[in-house]
Order: sequence, then C-alpha cells, then structure tokens
Amino acid sequence: MNNRKLFLGLIISLLLAFVFCWLTFSNEKVFWYFYSFTTLFLTAGAFYFSKIEDQLRTFSYLFWGIVYGVATYLLFVLGYQLLDFLPSKTTKEVSNFLGTFAPTALWHYILLFFIIIPGEELFWRGFIQVALKNWLSPTNAIIISSILYGAVFIASGFYIGVLAAIIMGVIFGLLYEKKKSMPLNIVTHIVLLLLLFLVLPII
Repeated sequence: MNNRKLFLGLIISLLLAFVFCWLTFSNEKVFWYFYSFTTLFLTAGAFYFSKIEDQLRTFSYLFWGIVYGVATYLLFVLGYQLLDFLPSKTTKEVSNFLGTFAPTALWHYILLFFIIIPGEELFWRGFIQVALKNWLSPTNAIIISSILYGAVFIASGFYIGVLAAIIMGVIFGLLYEKKKSMPLNIVTHIVLLLLLFLVLPII
C-alpha cells in the first residue's frame, strides 16, 4: 500500500474515531451499543490498512500477557493512590465516570473482553501506531498514537482518564513495538481490566 493511500486512511480513520467517540460519550444510555459498534468499525479499518503482528507462541503470549497485565494493574493502583494528594474532586471524577460507564452486566463484560479490548488494540496499536512509523521514529509513533488514544476520551469529560489512557497507550505501544504480538497486547489489556473491574477493583 502506498504512503498516500495509507495517510488518507489514517486521517479518515482518526476523524471517524473522534466523531464516533464524541457521539458515544454524549449519551450514556447507548454507550455500550455505540462504543462496541465504533470499535468494530475501526477494527475493520485496522485489518484493511495494516498487517497485524503475531510473533509469539500461544503459551508465551498467555503467560506474559498475565504478567504484564498484573504489572500494569499494580501501576494503576499506585496511580490511584497518588490521587489522594490531588484535590478531592479528582477522586470524585473517577467515581462518577466509573459509576456511569463501567461494566455492570454480563453482556457488558462480553462486549468489553471480546469486542472492545481487541478492537482498541488492533486499531490504536496495530494500525495507528504502525502507520505512523512510516513518517516517525518508533518512539515518536508510540507517543503520538498514545496521545491520540487518550484524546478520544476528552469527550467523556473524564480528564484524569485521558491521562491514564495516554499512559496505558505508551505501555501497550512499547509492548507491541518490542514483542510484535497482538495477542500479547490483547491478553495484557484483558487481564488489566479484569483486575480493575472484577477481581480487585480499586473503587
């Protein structure tokens, strides 16, 4: 695929990602339906424009996905503890966001683990990050794609979450750049959110 076609696909995909996410967060009643649709749509773009890497064996990405997922969870727990040093409204912001958009029903978790998480990794790391490497260094591609990933959450008004998404994007971006394994990224992401929402929730 030539760079002109890839650049056009990159710009259009990013514009759609921001528009769809703005619509998604504008009405909490349709969040799970619309965000799932958005993720599926963007995943299709990722498969069309990018070659998805998978260079680890099944046991390796399952084992290391659990390890990296737990490590990322512990980092988020530490970050949440640091919120105690910030104004109380920051902690309240986290509680309000999770109270509105966190999964509560079985079908929420099914969508989260089987559609949303894989779709986010395929789009932001498998497509956007890799595409940016055509014009930027790997490090800058990771940083820019992570900022873009965090920026789509601005529409939610959850600004501490924007920062958390950027940090998570950098971690997962580095993981994909170093290991070249999309299944590893997906397992790591699933383990992180499984711990955050079900096993050991921080709130």
